[in-house]
Amino acid sequence: MRKNVTLKQIAKELNVSVSTVSKALRDNEEIGLETREKIQAFAKMYNYKPNSIALSLRNKSSQTIAIIIPQIVNHFFTKVIQGIESVANERNYNVIIAVSNDSFSKEVINMQTLVNGSIDGFILSVAKETLKLKDYHHFTETISQGVPIVLFDRQVDEINCDKVIIDDEKGAQKATEKLIETGCKKIVFVTTEDFVSVGNLRKKGYRNALEKNNLSVDETLIIKVKDVLKSDEIESFIFNELEKLTQYHPDIDGLIGVNEFYTITAANFFKKKEIKIPDEVSIIAFSDGVLPKYSYPSLTAVSQHGDKIGETAARLLIDKLEGITQEDYHQTIVIETDLIERDSTK
Repeated sequence: MRKNVTLKQIAKELNVSVSTVSKALRDNEEIGLETREKIQAFAKMYNYKPNSIALSLRNKSSQTIAIIIPQIVNHFFTKVIQGIESVANERNYNVIIAVSNDSFSKEVINMQTLVNGSIDGFILSVAKETLKLKDYHHFTETISQGVPIVLFDRQVDEINCDKVIIDDEKGAQKATEKLIETGCKKIVFVTTEDFVSVGNLRKKGYRNALEKNNLSVDETLIIKVKDVLKSDEIESFIFNELEKLTQYHPDIDGLIGVNEFYTITAANFFKKKEIKIPDEVSIIAFSDGVLPKYSYPSLTAVSQHGDKIGETAARLLIDKLEGITQEDYHQTIVIETDLIERDSTK
């Protein structure tokens, strides 16, 4: 039995666009009769079965795009949404927002539910559980039908689409070098488990900076927050890990957190222990949201420019929807980070 083919494969074989194939299979008279018949015959011969998700998207264009984010409480994602909406409004597109709560099944359900409304394309940051499972079928199937998706923040090489990211490795390296320049030698790194791409890249940047400055990489100073923990359990986990570390390494003098929540939690630990910030320990957060700015002391932070990421992602998606860029042309755009210095570093 022949394996099912996709719209993209039919288009490649017959040297036409995916859009032409899609219209021909719906018997759209915009496509000439001869071409329609040729495409329909080819699809029948090779057992083409339409993807219900993609078909719904294509048949119900309504100038609406969907955003799927992993968390609603993270200020970074709020800034990304603001950037997307600003460009969408300029170009007369509506925006629908969904939250996956870092769940694979919730992410899949969100896509299926949104498709039943009239969604033209997706902008999303992949859920942690999806990264852990490495199951991207709901993305690749949709993309294979010619439906545009733009990924932001979390890099996934296996998904062939437009992407907007920051240089996580470089950003973490700059942050670590800042601490080293101010005299820090024993720097804690609070991060995610290794399957989360941004955490892994930031850890790599941290290690690069230590090695570049002839400081040994001590794996015991890297705290990996377990993915199974609920938000109200993370604080206790970080407190317990730092309690053990400060007993074993009383000379800890720096800390970097891969997100603002981990960093604020660590800062609260040091304040509770009456360890002075920045006199005794300097701290830098990834993501320059409301919490780092208004905490006490205010935290030096790596700004990811979430609004710019959102604006860029929206332009990429809408340009693809409107045929300004070719369906098979994919870009990865890297947004530069900045280090915003505040009171938590010397």
